[in-house]
Amino acid sequence: MPDYPALARTIASLTEGETDTVALMATLACELHHSDDRFDWTGFYRVTEPGLLKIGPYQGGHGCLVIPFSRGVCGAAARTGETQLVPDVDAFPGHIACASSTRSELVIPVRDASGAVIAVLDIDSDQPDAFTETDATELTAILDATFAARDIQ
Repeated sequence: MPDYPALARTIASLTEGETDTVALMATLACELHHSDDRFDWTGFYRVTEPGLLKIGPYQGGHGCLVIPFSRGVCGAAARTGETQLVPDVDAFPGHIACASSTRSELVIPVRDASGAVIAVLDIDSDQPDAFTETDATELTAILDATFAARDIQ
């Protein structure tokens, strides 16, 4: 498990004063991906129009280019505004297999200062049951500090 307090400090330092959403996402994807061996694919899907996610900055193999809110773990997180902690992706109804190696997944809604969901952070693991509630809580705090707490563009 990453040292979340140190990771939060590093990300805060790297992103200080930045307001560009894509630059923030790219920096977070890189820092998060390299912080833990469980993180096999780490990236963002951006809300580009109502009911639709498109791939944003990521680290790892290729991802799905477009995900409707009505499909998959990412779609469920965007649609409900709730974190999706999935210990076994094969047991998740409607899971989209962007990579056949994915065994578990953590998807967290990303909100702007007004509380609107602007993206989701998707972390896939090639290990089953790789993520915990602590991961979800700590990563949500990092996302909130990076996106919801500043005036982003």
